[in-house]
Amino acid sequence: MTDQAHNAAGMGRRTMLRTAGAAVVTGLVVGGTATDAAAATGGADSMSSAERNEAPLGVRLQGVQHFGLTVQNMERAYEFYTGVLGGTEVFRHGDFQGDGVQNTLLADQEIEANARGVNPRTIGVPDLRSGAQRLDVRFIQFDNMVLELLQYREADQPMGSSKSFAEPLEHMSPAFPRMMHICFYVRDDVDFNKFIADLEAESARRGMTQVRANRTVRVMTEAARKAAPQSANTNRVTEEPSNGWELIYCKGPEGEQLEFVKALGPVKKRFSEALAKRQQTVTR
Repeated sequence: MTDQAHNAAGMGRRTMLRTAGAAVVTGLVVGGTATDAAAATGGADSMSSAERNEAPLGVRLQGVQHFGLTVQNMERAYEFYTGVLGGTEVFRHGDFQGDGVQNTLLADQEIEANARGVNPRTIGVPDLRSGAQRLDVRFIQFDNMVLELLQYREADQPMGSSKSFAEPLEHMSPAFPRMMHICFYVRDDVDFNKFIADLEAESARRGMTQVRANRTVRVMTEAARKAAPQSANTNRVTEEPSNGWELIYCKGPEGEQLEFVKALGPVKKRFSEALAKRQQTVTR
């Protein structure tokens, strides 16, 4: 295959994956493809609406459409996920306010505030109903995942402001219940240690000193973390059933928990087999 043909094929595959990513996330099943994802919904798609509405809940799903991340500084987060990690903006929308938005997004928190007998503001509930606060969102497309950035801000702050409605929670450990993380899938042939070094360097160049990856060696100070050898960037798992899994945990520019992984060898096979089993179940 010529370089031109190879590039064209690569662009075609990337376009296909991006299209599939908007509706079905296959990155959660490592080794899956857009074709696999389409096949997994084939049974449900062949049903009538009446049949589908009586089917098990899993058959009524297309997959995971996006992950949401509430940020303090919209422009900083946007620059990281597009400028550093290369995501593509799908669209942005903002200045959301009003009774319907408040009820849709925050009803459970208002019920909780009422049960406690406190002002909703004291437990971090913005007042979108009156328009005192507003909500802005931006959707960012990766090959097999969509990320939504959300920012709640005061009405007198411009869109993209560095000032959010609520103060961010600092030093959030991944051990806290309900703490979530976003995991990015690194290509098989990428030098993982160098990837992490380049990620930190590019983030620092943009002033995002919060972007810090853990090391596989024990470090008790930031100076020791920085001084660790590049070979300590990647945790390579060799024990079953995770043999072939490579990972690093990293904080993002908002203090959010990120993970970068590779799935090689036996663990990649396990994910592929699980995907095939799901396809058989859903398409019956």
